Amino acid sequence: MKNVRTAARALSEDQLRAAMRSANLPTLLVVLAHLTGDTAWVRAPFTAGRPRGMDDNDSAGLSEELQEEAREAAVRVVLDWRDGLLPDPVDPGDDLLLEMMSSQAGEPVDPEFLGMIREELGIERRGLPLDAPAVSQVPDDFDVLVIGGGLGGVCAGIKLGEAGIAYRIVEKNAEVGGTWSENAYPGAGVDTPSHLYSYSFEQMSDWSRFYAKRGEINQYVAHCARTYGVDEHVSYETEATSAQFDEASGRWVVELRHADGSVETTTARIVISAVGQLNVPKIPNLPGLDDFAGPLFHTARWPEGLDLRGKRVACVGTGASAMQLVPILADEVEELVIFQRSPQWAGPNANYFKEISADQRTLFESVPMYTEWYRFRLLWMFNDKVHRSLQIDPEWPHPERAVNSTNDKHRAFFTQHIVDELGDRQDLLPDVLPDYPPFGKRMLIDNGWFHALTKPNVRLVTDGVAGFTETEVLTTSGERVETDVVVLSTGFEALRLLDSVDVRGRVGSIRETWGDDNGYAHLGIAVPDFPNFFCVFGPNTNLGHGGSIILNIECQVRYVVDLLAQMIDQGVEVVDCKPEVLQDYLDRVDAAHDKMIWSHPGFDSWYRNAEGRVVTNSPWRLVDYWAMTQRADLDDYRLGSLALAQSDELPA
Repeated sequence: MKNVRTAARALSEDQLRAAMRSANLPTLLVVLAHLTGDTAWVRAPFTAGRPRGMDDNDSAGLSEELQEEAREAAVRVVLDWRDGLLPDPVDPGDDLLLEMMSSQAGEPVDPEFLGMIREELGIERRGLPLDAPAVSQVPDDFDVLVIGGGLGGVCAGIKLGEAGIAYRIVEKNAEVGGTWSENAYPGAGVDTPSHLYSYSFEQMSDWSRFYAKRGEINQYVAHCARTYGVDEHVSYETEATSAQFDEASGRWVVELRHADGSVETTTARIVISAVGQLNVPKIPNLPGLDDFAGPLFHTARWPEGLDLRGKRVACVGTGASAMQLVPILADEVEELVIFQRSPQWAGPNANYFKEISADQRTLFESVPMYTEWYRFRLLWMFNDKVHRSLQIDPEWPHPERAVNSTNDKHRAFFTQHIVDELGDRQDLLPDVLPDYPPFGKRMLIDNGWFHALTKPNVRLVTDGVAGFTETEVLTTSGERVETDVVVLSTGFEALRLLDSVDVRGRVGSIRETWGDDNGYAHLGIAVPDFPNFFCVFGPNTNLGHGGSIILNIECQVRYVVDLLAQMIDQGVEVVDCKPEVLQDYLDRVDAAHDKMIWSHPGFDSWYRNAEGRVVTNSPWRLVDYWAMTQRADLDDYRLGSLALAQSDELPA
């Protein structure tokens, strides 16, 4: 997305020097080492100190003299590189790369992360493995239908296009973007740092905020679709309503409904579901829901042009959407009543509200490898680092409040933050302090939530919602709350995966196979008896421990495209995941979850089904899942030709 050398040539030396004053020193030091090969920049006395929590650690813990020395050296090095006196940065080799990573992180980085980080830094491109069979001649009838044009669908289109495989994307909205196209409520944005929230192969350097809002993310997805020609393959305002595998032809027959009401039937050799987990709003089944006379809507269906100034507003739910929405509404409406089923943990982040300054954007756009190395710093802090602290310690004496000693320290830190935010409204503390361990449910960023609860026009109700009248919200305790508008911040049907499409394989529908709330798939991707059908952001692929889901999506797409390439290379027309392979994987998933915080008794979350099984979340570190999906193994599948696909059973 950037031509760094061109941007650098547009700068004067004084402009570059001024920009360096805003540099993140841990990042700048490894950039110096990478550009020059001089290891002094990642060794004492320049080794970055360990950051506190999620702090940016901009000074690296160095003295002012050392900081200035590094900045001035960076000015000289960037100017030399710009003028062709230094070569473009190259692969520094494993030893130096590991030393650079550890120096920037402020702690040792294990060598097992090297491969994944090479791709994240752009030293290697995440795509088909280097030894994957080349798709030299794709059969005319080997085509792919991708359902959904969000981040997963666009990534699939990019990689299918690079592999030379014909594809079509059907997207029910008028633009790509998926959840970012649909969720237009005030304040909608990421709770993942912006520089992590992009594809590794198309990194964004010119974000305007450290935590981007919905509009900017939508623009990024649209940019990627245009840049890689994906938009030419998208059928907009077209919804896939059903998909049926046809044994005789070995193809999927898919019914599509267009915006004008017309219905189209199409076929494809392969179907990839990229509808994700958070695409169907969860509407509570409450009496009087249709009787309410004023506007009543889910956050994902926010009415365009809605003016709430001077209105009495009821917000039902206190999850991630409400956490972003409420602080904004509190400053606009006459009265805001929040109906809370359970309180949420939310922690501080100094960068959440910050715009990226002009000088900082100059560094991201004009200094080679600065964006990539800044991204690594975020990846290390936000991805796998916290995973270890989410393991249940069976010897821990206080399971009622935490799962281990580190988790208990997290609890103390977040509790103190809540206390501080409430100020002189400590009477609210019993209602807003969760009684379950931090990270047990989705961990949120506090963007002014607790402070908003203290405002005179805001009231928190902890009774359950019993129903509605034309003008009221009724609570389980009998209270009748007059309101003009009802906003449902009640989440999504995350457990009813693939609920929007009637998918039917060899033995029935996906709904019959999974039931209402027990989705499963090998690697979250493939389901036995659903031949040539794959999921992106499927069961057990959500990241509950933190990090960007985009990395997981890239891993899944690489796996699927590699599998398709092998099918083409070996003349295989039908692949169907072996049941025993799936069962082995599920046994490992469930065993890993049994040791993790999301299986901790005493609270419910949308991660778990009615039987207590964790359905949505991955138990793996990102580096583990990256390793698992490096290469598709055809031995995990029953393979068939068209003739074989017409039999009752595919061969083992």
